[in-house]
Amino acid sequence: MAKTSPKSIPVEARPKSLGIAWWILLTIALVLIAVIRIRLLSFPLERDEGEYAYAGQLMLQGIPPYQLAYNMKFPGTYAAYALIMSIFGQTIVGIHLGLFVVNAATIVLVFLLGRRLVNSTAGIVAAASYAILSVSPSVLGFAAHATHFVMLPVLGGALLLLRPSHSQSKKLVFASGVLFGIGLLMKQPALFFIPFGAGYLFYRDWRARLNWKQISSRSALFLGGAALAFAATCLVLWRLGVFEKFWFWTWTYAREYGGLVSASQGIRIFFGNITGVIGAGWALWVLAAAGVIACLWDKKLRPNAAFLLAFLFFSGLALCPGFYFREHYFVLVLPAICLLAGAAVTSAENLCSRYARPVRFIPLALFGAAWALPLFAQTPFFFAPNSVAACRMIYGANPFPEAVRIAEYLKEHTNADDTIAVLGSEPEIYFYSHRHSATGYIYTYGLMEPHQHALPMQREMIQEIETARPKYLVVVSMNISWLKRPGSENLIFDWFAKYCPDNFALEGVVTIVSAAQTDYYLPLTSESVQISPNSILIYKRKF
Repeated sequence: MAKTSPKSIPVEARPKSLGIAWWILLTIALVLIAVIRIRLLSFPLERDEGEYAYAGQLMLQGIPPYQLAYNMKFPGTYAAYALIMSIFGQTIVGIHLGLFVVNAATIVLVFLLGRRLVNSTAGIVAAASYAILSVSPSVLGFAAHATHFVMLPVLGGALLLLRPSHSQSKKLVFASGVLFGIGLLMKQPALFFIPFGAGYLFYRDWRARLNWKQISSRSALFLGGAALAFAATCLVLWRLGVFEKFWFWTWTYAREYGGLVSASQGIRIFFGNITGVIGAGWALWVLAAAGVIACLWDKKLRPNAAFLLAFLFFSGLALCPGFYFREHYFVLVLPAICLLAGAAVTSAENLCSRYARPVRFIPLALFGAAWALPLFAQTPFFFAPNSVAACRMIYGANPFPEAVRIAEYLKEHTNADDTIAVLGSEPEIYFYSHRHSATGYIYTYGLMEPHQHALPMQREMIQEIETARPKYLVVVSMNISWLKRPGSENLIFDWFAKYCPDNFALEGVVTIVSAAQTDYYLPLTSESVQISPNSILIYKRKF
């Protein structure tokens, strides 16, 4: 029975000094990225991070997902946040320390994949490329988005698939499937990586000349492992009594949400965003394009071209559900891009090895320049004077820094068993304040969308708030926290106009005046404070 595994490509006649130079470059790159990430540890949480942090905080309190906080995402990232916060603490820094660890582990896996598929040079190039691209503001890589948590188990599962194909490796096949399944739990688009893994496993086993019984059993083990994580999650959520909510949000509503953007609109969004996503890292993306060509042209790369090109294809598919193509979604394709860049550099290095010693250093010099481009271009962000300044560079007038102080005020003026309600999409306020929401609707975007559930969702949110009788009501007046459309249902606004004056009194106003100035009136000491579209209003219950 034949055994096959990806064969590393030796770098022909490479001087020892060149090998040392590659490792020095990787060391410098990783140290710089570590410094950047450490400087960004206190970066205020944005909305997705606030959602994950609040849901993870509830889990640490023994409250299951979807019971007090509704959202359409699978619960894997909530569990990952809960794990991170149990280790590093329920703080901004704690969450970003967790991201630091996840990112570092992902870089290691990218290196191991590059080395396994091609050689150490490719691993170094891929790891260094992923390090700089995955922290870039062009993909919001400094924030602990679910996409980071998808790629860690997926890459681990992919690495296991590169083990030799033989009948005794069934445990590794099953473990690989489980890891791909865990990736799915982090975010639904990770589903596309499972057929990649299954297809590549089938291809490897067929190339290894395993019989059909062995191929079928190994494929079944992989798919069974991938399904196990999801099935176990459904069972646990059913036992906890929240399966119905889970199914509505992650399937019924998610299906409506995914159909809001047409394919033609999605194409426009993609081409409108891709230039900014590539941004200053364009040279590394060019190397990846050259890597595609090298996989087809270079005979030494062809044995592993199936993995590299299929991984790129399915990573691209993972971008497409819903056709939103938001910046952080592109983290899903970065490992494939970086591995192809590694393949291109290795092919160029082998070509240059035929010439005199100075020529052999050209690929190293060119890659070093390509890597430095995004570093220098994004220096104002990477080395901003403080985290608030960095936040303003990326998110403008979004009230992410303000949420910290607002939450501190609410925490100081409430008891642990008091609830609060935020009319707007700022779930980070619940997390910072360590107070439960009076409603499961921690986002208001869904209430403004043109689908059949919008009006019933508004009614449910209103009923939950009236029933819970929150001590404080935080109203985010800026439209960026609502995304109200011309055809949006207005019930919740009409309700608020009547309900608030009868039950609440204005106690505080926070107004974002400019990127450098925010006025805090906490508590409100004058009735002459001007309220603008960039204001957040804090109301206290009268009785």
